[in-house]
Amino acid sequence: MGDHFRTVVDLDATPQQAARLAERAVRWLVAEGIVLAERTDCVLGPPLGHPPGPHWWRAVGAARTDREKPFDGLAVYAERTVFHGGQGEPEAVTCPRCRASTRLITDEWDPIDEVRALFGDAVGTGHRTGTEAAVACPACAREVPLTAWGWPDDHFAFGHLGLEFWNWPELTDGFRSRLSEVLDGHRTVRVRGKL
Repeated sequence: MGDHFRTVVDLDATPQQAARLAERAVRWLVAEGIVLAERTDCVLGPPLGHPPGPHWWRAVGAARTDREKPFDGLAVYAERTVFHGGQGEPEAVTCPRCRASTRLITDEWDPIDEVRALFGDAVGTGHRTGTEAAVACPACAREVPLTAWGWPDDHFAFGHLGLEFWNWPELTDGFRSRLSEVLDGHRTVRVRGKL
């Protein structure tokens, strides 16, 4: 079975804004009853997270039954992070400038090492230095910031703020839109994954 997570990543939060926006988001989630203020051992990864609140269903649009209730909580990341989908690898990545799709694996599911190395090096550089790393598109040769590439199924996102819901039903678009408003109207993406 495994554990599932659904992460909402703020693409616009700067390193200076991340902690303040994380606190604001948690205050809003607590006020809405979606999570509890107390922190417990209810997430994978960080030592503590926020357990589901009495109105958890406001985030998922589910009926209020124990069968659908999340059994783990919310982990909050307020630092430079590469958010990823856990198991599996993306097949391709899309350039936002020329819309060309660059394959990362062959039809036999083998990695295309030279292409994956381009993106892997950029991810590593960006994570180590905090700078906006770029990758030259193999199709149009233009430099494209790593955060601008289109990843299938939102397998990767790069940011300084992420709210990771462990073993929750699917988060609704309406919830994500309301959360974006709390985050100063910032752009958000959803990363879904499984461990």
